[in-house]
Amino acid sequence: MDDRKLLKTKLCIIGSGPAAHTAAIYAARAELKPILFEGWMANDIAPGGQLTTTTDVENFPGFPDGILGAELMDRCRRQSQRFGTEIITETVSKVDFSKRPFKVITDSTTVEAESVVVATGAVAKRLKFDGSGDSPDGFWNRGISACAVCDGAAPIFRDRPLAVIGGGDSAMEEANFLTKFGSKVYIIHRRDKFRASKIMQGKVMRNPKVEVLWNSVVVGAYGDEKGRVLGGLKVKNLVTGDVFDLKVSGLFFAIGHEPATKFLDGQLELDSDGYIVTKPGTTMTSVEGVFAAGDVQDKKYRQAVTAAGTGNSCSLTFILGKY
Repeated sequence: MDDRKLLKTKLCIIGSGPAAHTAAIYAARAELKPILFEGWMANDIAPGGQLTTTTDVENFPGFPDGILGAELMDRCRRQSQRFGTEIITETVSKVDFSKRPFKVITDSTTVEAESVVVATGAVAKRLKFDGSGDSPDGFWNRGISACAVCDGAAPIFRDRPLAVIGGGDSAMEEANFLTKFGSKVYIIHRRDKFRASKIMQGKVMRNPKVEVLWNSVVVGAYGDEKGRVLGGLKVKNLVTGDVFDLKVSGLFFAIGHEPATKFLDGQLELDSDGYIVTKPGTTMTSVEGVFAAGDVQDKKYRQAVTAAGTGNSCSLTFILGKY
């Protein structure tokens, strides 16, 4: 016997970032009384998504002095609630999109919905080594990041040596981008050749500010003289076994993202990397009435403001019935 609590709604939203809350705000203002599952440490991230793991957000419109990522998401959450969104702090474990009403299921709750927005995001892959975490002796958000576009222009990185870990197109893009701000950019790659496209490799290899450290891995990070921000890395050459110091003020992981789509269990069309496939120019998925918003369907931009725009698209498409 299923003893889960049963709730019914016109629109159920799965997620807790800018895409999810923008969808919720528009739906709630249209008096749809949406239900939003924000998760409980889903993908090891607190409700609010990846922005809760960042410090200053300086590229979201309306905050000329910047805003803390956690505060921005707290404001989004309160705005969703203000207009009548019911927020449930439970993690969705499975869905049933085989027929309407669609079912969204957690350990203790089942929601039946006419339509669903999947906005579960994608988590940047991070490497673990001494000093890489967000503990008091780690330098995550104190010089270590997973988004050059988000953080690369920060004052702590300007005119200083920086490093990127990776060997794909993302690593090439981020390294080239960082040369606009850093005095030098090292690409640290564990192999003796890149897997990036030839054209992207060419751009990097022709850039005089870029130096590649082949067959190398980072084994440690340490602070500057005051110990407050990143001061350098311990880098190991995999061929010789030698470990050397690399003085940098910034380290950027560019080793890919993992979209949070496993719980869908194949019920929506995904691409080869696990991202939800949407119809061109829309947020509609392979199942009519199920929409996808934010980073779970966007592996190009991955920005809070673009995520919010797709959340808006989901709710307006549902409200206007144009699907």
